[in-house]
Amino acid sequence: MKNNSEKTPGLLHSVLSNHCPHCREGYLFTERNPYNLKHTMKMPETCPVCGQKFELEPGFYFGTGYVSYAMSVLFTGLCFIAYYFLVGISIYDNSIYKWLVVNGVLLIAFQPALQRLARSVWIAFFVKYDPNYKVMGV
Repeated sequence: MKNNSEKTPGLLHSVLSNHCPHCREGYLFTERNPYNLKHTMKMPETCPVCGQKFELEPGFYFGTGYVSYAMSVLFTGLCFIAYYFLVGISIYDNSIYKWLVVNGVLLIAFQPALQRLARSVWIAFFVKYDPNYKVMGV
């Protein structure tokens, strides 16, 4: 059981840093670097800290496609807004095509990190935090 002086990691921090949603301490992936492409999506079967199973059922992570798609659309929208204000887009020149190229390159560059984030968000929907996980002996 944790002391009152220890601060519980927040859900947002846990999801963004790819930590186990059950204990918010163990790391979801075996390799911390998402750009080590041979091991980008490799996960241990259970959390090394609390023992939570990461694949709750066969095909559990198929739903991350929806989350990844939504994050990619959000990223594209934010990229468009940033490009519009920083560079400018006009219907009278080829600036929209330049933005499409920039957006495509950025989406490809950030895809490994977006895939991991999608898995982290997906498992956080189904596994809830338990501050007493050590007491229960999971």
